[in-house]
Amino acid sequence: MILLQLSSAQGPDECCLAVSKALARLSLEARTHGVAITVLEELPGRVSGTLRSALVVLEGAKAQYLAEVWCGSLLWVCKSPYRPGSQRKNWFIGAAAFSPAAEGPDGTIRFDTLRASGPGGQHVNKTESAIRATHVESGISVRVQSERSQHANKRLALMLIAHRLEQHRQEQQAALKAQRRLFHHQIERGNPQRIFHGEGFTPVK
Repeated sequence: MILLQLSSAQGPDECCLAVSKALARLSLEARTHGVAITVLEELPGRVSGTLRSALVVLEGAKAQYLAEVWCGSLLWVCKSPYRPGSQRKNWFIGAAAFSPAAEGPDGTIRFDTLRASGPGGQHVNKTESAIRATHVESGISVRVQSERSQHANKRLALMLIAHRLEQHRQEQQAALKAQRRLFHHQIERGNPQRIFHGEGFTPVK
C-alpha cells in the first residue's frame, strides 16, 4: 500500500485543473496496471472541477512501480482555458509518495462507527460503515467512508492518521530548523518526471 499525493503547490487555477486531470490519468493507468486506487482526500480549487490537492492509496503488485513513475515534478503543456490571451502554457504540479508503517501509527487510536452520508442509496443510509479514527495523543481525527465495510474503512483510516502524523512531524521540524518545507512548497519547476500535453492530458514522457 502506498499513499500518493498530487499537489498544485500553491499554483494558479491552471495548476489546480492539472491536478484534477492528473488524478483522472492516474486512475486510468492504475486500472491498466491492475492497481486498486482509492481517493482518500480531495481539496477543491477555486474553480469548479479543479483540485488544489488529492491524496490516494495505491494497492497491488505494481503499486510501487506506478508511484515511482508519477513521483516528482509533473508538467502540463497547454494553453490556459481561463486566460485566452495569455502566452503561458507550461503548468507544473507535483506528486509525492508516502509509505505508512504496516502496523499503523504509534499511540492509541480510538475508533467510532458512524452512519455513512452522501450518495449511495439505501446501503449508505442504513449501514454504519463509516469510521472516525482519532489519535488520542495528538487529537488528530479523520473520517473515512470510501469502502462499504468497517474493516476496509478502518484500515484506510489508520493509513490516513499515519499520513497526518507524518505531516505534523514535518511541520514541527520545519518550524524548529527552518531548513525544510512542506511538500506543497517543494515542487521543482523544471526537470519534470513526466510531461502531459493538451486538453486531453496526453502523456508524452
